[in-house]
Amino acid sequence: MSYTFTGGYKIRNQDATHFLTFTIAGWVDIFSRQRYRDIVLESFSFCRKRKGLMLGAYVIMSNHIHTIWTARNNNLSDLLRDFKTYTSKAITASVVTEPESRKEWLLYMFHFFANGTNANEQFKVWTGDNHPEEIFSHSFLRSKLNYIHLNPVRAGLVSAPADYLYSSAANYEGKKGLIEIDFLE
Repeated sequence: MSYTFTGGYKIRNQDATHFLTFTIAGWVDIFSRQRYRDIVLESFSFCRKRKGLMLGAYVIMSNHIHTIWTARNNNLSDLLRDFKTYTSKAITASVVTEPESRKEWLLYMFHFFANGTNANEQFKVWTGDNHPEEIFSHSFLRSKLNYIHLNPVRAGLVSAPADYLYSSAANYEGKKGLIEIDFLE
């Protein structure tokens, strides 16, 4: 068992199932655009197929993502790093190369948040913390699953969880979601 520090919370067990939150630096509403949400979905799918990610649940909100992840290869911290590195570069590249009315502001914000970090980054898309919480019981799992799927309802975006397109809620109701997931028992 290896220990990895990720902000105020620690991943103590690299092969345990965890509830994770990925937050955009400065709470910038980057996911108000479909193409950035699609980058995340593509990365989820790639990590499932090629890196051993078990994606139990997810929701993509305007400026953060909640997930339940398990690493088949006992390398959850590596998966987190690779996911955030890839999506950060892909989102930044999309801002630079594709039409974006907020281009200058987004690049300014991501550059602003990169300043003062020890990393040698020009742009910082994600915050450093993922707030990992190990799933330790079935009731805690159920609580986190409900929390994820009810997020868009609480935000007033939809009236029912399965109506929110960028979530695994539809999968859990036997409907086709945007991507495949690994159902939690």
